[in-house]
Amino acid sequence: MTDQTHQPATGQFDFDLFVIGAGSGGVRAARTAAATGARVAVAEDRYLGGTCVNVGCVPKKLYSYAAHYHDSFKDSAGFGWDLGDAPRFDWATLRDRKTAEISRLNGIYRNLLNNSGATLIEGRASIADANTVVVNGERHTAAKILVATGGWPFLPDFPGREHALDSNRIFDLESFPKRFFVIGGGYIAVEFASIFNGLGAETHLSYRGDLFLRGFDNEVREFTRDEMTKKGVNLHFNTTVESIDKQGDVYSVRLSDGQVLEVDCILAATGRKPNIEGLGLENVDVALNVDGTVRVNERFETTTPSILALGDIIGGPELTPVALEEAMHLVRAHFGDGVVGGLDYDSIATAVFCHPNIGTVGLSEEAAREKFDSIRVYTADFRPLKHTLSGSDERSLMKLIVDDASDKVVGVHMVGDEAGEIMQGIGIAVRAGLTKADFDLTVGIHPTAAEEFVTMRSVTRT
Repeated sequence: MTDQTHQPATGQFDFDLFVIGAGSGGVRAARTAAATGARVAVAEDRYLGGTCVNVGCVPKKLYSYAAHYHDSFKDSAGFGWDLGDAPRFDWATLRDRKTAEISRLNGIYRNLLNNSGATLIEGRASIADANTVVVNGERHTAAKILVATGGWPFLPDFPGREHALDSNRIFDLESFPKRFFVIGGGYIAVEFASIFNGLGAETHLSYRGDLFLRGFDNEVREFTRDEMTKKGVNLHFNTTVESIDKQGDVYSVRLSDGQVLEVDCILAATGRKPNIEGLGLENVDVALNVDGTVRVNERFETTTPSILALGDIIGGPELTPVALEEAMHLVRAHFGDGVVGGLDYDSIATAVFCHPNIGTVGLSEEAAREKFDSIRVYTADFRPLKHTLSGSDERSLMKLIVDDASDKVVGVHMVGDEAGEIMQGIGIAVRAGLTKADFDLTVGIHPTAAEEFVTMRSVTRT
């Protein structure tokens, strides 16, 4: 069945689809739409691959790998390794090798677009009307326009805010800071606090709330707080930054609790907002939600049906795989068989690459208690086998949340080594609606940490 909304490009329009933004979602939409025979153009004014590839998950994970070596070197002594003089870390080597890898990935994205048959236009695009985009002064018409420009870091207003770096700028510091300060309590804040702490900086994190990672399972948040503290991260909760002063190369951060900390670098990881400034949305009828995100229906259409949007700018989970999946559903609806919907936002697995890692899928214990009449919670808090010899006091947490009526596992959470890798497989089980009985009937892999998920038999609480 062919989607009747797919109008092949004729003399009326230059393209079937014009994509603004060559990030993960935009590139996936452009490639898959082009594969249907649609004529596609993509405009990008900054870097191919978007936030994830350039200033997000990819370089962040590379830096996280680097920071983990700190613990690995220390742990190795318990296994008989003698490293001699203390290992030395060279920031420039890590930074420059990261930059080279990102350049390689930029080239891959360029080839993916070129090989798909899409037309790549480098420049800032703006919307002139419901079917017209202007790039570098040149007008292009399209049956449909897709806005996939992602998010942009937001910095709060306080005296001296100009001295704080946002997450786009933190990757390429000229020199490594001996004292590092992070403002915020989300993914980016806790990850970079762990990264710079692991690389050897005295690290502080300030968050205005009682506990970071709002929206995550409370037990996971508390466990992570304790583990990060054990690793040396200085956490300042219920605290805001009142001002930042610069004296030479040193920054004085004045906190609301009266403390004044002298540091060498400040990261403001205080959230991201839709990157829609200068896109010309005021020229068309595109409604925004209260939080500034773009309002769309299940076909990813804005209030002007020819203008589509996906990814971080529409207010869903701000995760690269979500944008990729949304792109597939969008193309299917507009250029495929016309089927709409079907994207399950409730069973999306995610990871936080703090130290130790967090992996989670499904509902938190708090959300499950609100949704179901009765639940069962199973937990395992233990010292991993590795650390029986390493001497480290790091612990791992694993947690299953079960709807008592159906026996379905509705939430799974982990804090520990390789939590993200483990949770990807668990995510399939939760998405498939497997029960606690299914988990119990699964034979574990021994000795692994992951086997705890199929060997927990005693209910921790109901």
